[in-house]
Amino acid sequence: MPRRKRMVKKTHLPGGGDISAVSFNLPSKVNTDQDPVLVQPRQWQQQLIQLLRRRLELQGSSRDLLVFAGPGAGKTLGALLGFRAMRDQGRLNHFVVFCHRTSILNQWKSASSRLGFRLEEWPCTPEQSLGADGLLVTYQGAGRQPDALRARLEEWGTSDCMAIADEAHHLGVNPDEPDATAWGQTFLELTKTVRLRLGLTGTPFRADNLGFCAARRIRVQLDDGGWVEQIRPDLCVEPRDLIAAGDVRPLEFRFQDGWVEHSREGLPDRNVSPLSSEQRESWRARNLRRAIRLADSSSIGQQVLLRAQQKLNQLQERQPQSAGLVIARDINHAEAISRVLIDDGNRVELIHSQSPQATERLNAFQSGSADWLVSIDMCAEGFDAPRLRVVAYLTTVVTRSRFVQGITRAVRMTPELAACEAIPREASFVFAPADPLLMDYARSWSVAEPYVLRPQGQDSQDDLQGVGPWRGPSLPLEAVEDGAGAVIRLKTPELPTFLQR
Repeated sequence: MPRRKRMVKKTHLPGGGDISAVSFNLPSKVNTDQDPVLVQPRQWQQQLIQLLRRRLELQGSSRDLLVFAGPGAGKTLGALLGFRAMRDQGRLNHFVVFCHRTSILNQWKSASSRLGFRLEEWPCTPEQSLGADGLLVTYQGAGRQPDALRARLEEWGTSDCMAIADEAHHLGVNPDEPDATAWGQTFLELTKTVRLRLGLTGTPFRADNLGFCAARRIRVQLDDGGWVEQIRPDLCVEPRDLIAAGDVRPLEFRFQDGWVEHSREGLPDRNVSPLSSEQRESWRARNLRRAIRLADSSSIGQQVLLRAQQKLNQLQERQPQSAGLVIARDINHAEAISRVLIDDGNRVELIHSQSPQATERLNAFQSGSADWLVSIDMCAEGFDAPRLRVVAYLTTVVTRSRFVQGITRAVRMTPELAACEAIPREASFVFAPADPLLMDYARSWSVAEPYVLRPQGQDSQDDLQGVGPWRGPSLPLEAVEDGAGAVIRLKTPELPTFLQR
């Protein structure tokens, strides 16, 4: 079969010149003199600027604007470009960014510096905030000193201030139990007089059936005449669109199937259940708990890890800096996985919430210190490591948001990588047990689905997306047959026909 000619996407910048890159060019050099750098916004970022302008022009319009954009879309840069455009037009003067993790703060600082903004991290002195363009605060930090932060915002004048909620789905709102959603209540209180509230999210849904801040709830009538509420983004950038544009990598999935045996010591009972086709929810969850164990070389979890290593070794032959991520169940499980990887000759970074100098070690991994990063929940939202090409998902957490956030750590591109790869980009790979829920999420990870709020009184379904209660798999996949050691493959999202030639 003839080898396909490698094509490189050309981007034309104002002022002349071509670059081979993703659809916007942000120089990697830090802007030390605080002068704005030249940035060619992506199409969706230009649409965001138009939306912000329209909201500011219309009297009485909603102050909340929600952007759903997949990982790698450039949400941080888009929000900052939107503010810069509104400030240049004299519509806004300041902004405040709320983040859910301290590890994301540096991302905002770096992007702000490159655009010529002065962004101060809260808490800070009045002298530090004087003359600053924006404040940067974690949701938890805002809750510690809400009165002091409110006073600082009032000094600025909130009528020309924009509040940005990074990963806004963390800001749950429950009027019946305000203490249970403290982050959301604090955000609403602090931002009740700002001109705009811009929510950014890569997973616009929650597992607890609650609404969240910076998002409008819309009533929708169903075919049967009933009504439900949905949270619909004002601007939606689906991962499949980013894949088609070459801004992110596609994902290929490898699900390890097999029989799961349940027995009790000293008793003759022995139950065997196929992992991929178990329709009883209690058995499905029990099967997954058993499947991720590293019992012996023939266990499902061990096979997932082995095949993930083999794939990473293949990728490293062409791209030596390629790396893998294992998402484990708990600390003991992560330590066991690390031992297996180290015994196989891999360089491993084990990082969790109790790890000393976790931030420094994450930075070292991003720079190439290890082949594998083993973690639990620290490497999901906001963790940026373009060298990641393989993800092994070995945890019992099967919410849609956690799964999507975990696997999409491996989709990011850099201008340097983009200059060397054709469009569509080379795929990254996800390895996981053949759990029916995970396979269902894999089918739809690149497509936006509405977040439906189930009416009170109905049973809440985990990560309900308007598709009804879970009824087991309905996958158009290869036949499992006896299920012993089979690998079920889900291919990359379907691309436009002109990109398939």
